[in-house]
Amino acid sequence: MLSIFNHMLNYLKIILLHCLPQHSLSRLIYRLTRIEFKPFKSFLINIFIRLYSVDMSLALNTHPADYRSFNAFFTRKLKKNARNWVIDSSFILSPVDGAVSQISYIDDYQLLQAKNKKYSIEQLLGGDVTLSRNFLNGSFVTLYLAPRDYHRIHMPATGRLIKSIYVPGDLFPVNATSVENVNQLFARNERFISIFETGLGLMAQIMVGAIFVGSMETVWLGEITPTKKRKLTIKEYNNQSIKLNQADEFGHFNMGSTVILLFQKDKLLWLPDIKKNSLIEVGQLLGNAII
Repeated sequence: MLSIFNHMLNYLKIILLHCLPQHSLSRLIYRLTRIEFKPFKSFLINIFIRLYSVDMSLALNTHPADYRSFNAFFTRKLKKNARNWVIDSSFILSPVDGAVSQISYIDDYQLLQAKNKKYSIEQLLGGDVTLSRNFLNGSFVTLYLAPRDYHRIHMPATGRLIKSIYVPGDLFPVNATSVENVNQLFARNERFISIFETGLGLMAQIMVGAIFVGSMETVWLGEITPTKKRKLTIKEYNNQSIKLNQADEFGHFNMGSTVILLFQKDKLLWLPDIKKNSLIEVGQLLGNAII
């Protein structure tokens, strides 16, 4: 009886999410989190720290009052010794703090979203058939960033940027309830895809937007979203030299979401102790190159 009730409750939640003005609500949060009025921003920051038990001792700036806005606090940097980086070209490192939503190998062109739910590489990569072929039977990991986590994204391996794709879409939440109930969620939500040439072949690092994620940024483009031009945008970087080394900062979410990594077939092995729901830290070893 309880399981039926929970199923119905989740179903009602998903219906509600379809009805919400997702982009309008996200733009509202974008504005609110950038208010610099001290009483307001300090109230938000202190409530958030207590609600999510944020460990400010790890932050480069440990004093909440010193952040000019809630967003400045949310995208805070960490102290240099806060995380243990294992820099090595034969390793794949976690690009974020968070939890493993899925980690596995691509089944033909299909990625696992949740139990009994899959989506295709082609859908995820904005319909780019040629690019999708590169990741046939490759490897993938989906990493979820909770509100309390460090929200800057780093490079799991050294790479040269060759292509980026902005894909407009929905802004469903990316929590467990949504991932388990919204079909093809990661291929439906707004996302920014970056393709790198690495020592392990091609790598895709994908930032997936979600409701209340008012903005996504990269170190080479700056703020990507929100944007008035919500259309598929592809940029080639063949004539530009944009190289990011392993552990370099890649970008950040203004509010939280999900990062998906794709690698080509027979290029790496995931560590056996990294499984679904494993908590991970940025810089942590996720996999080894196949030599």
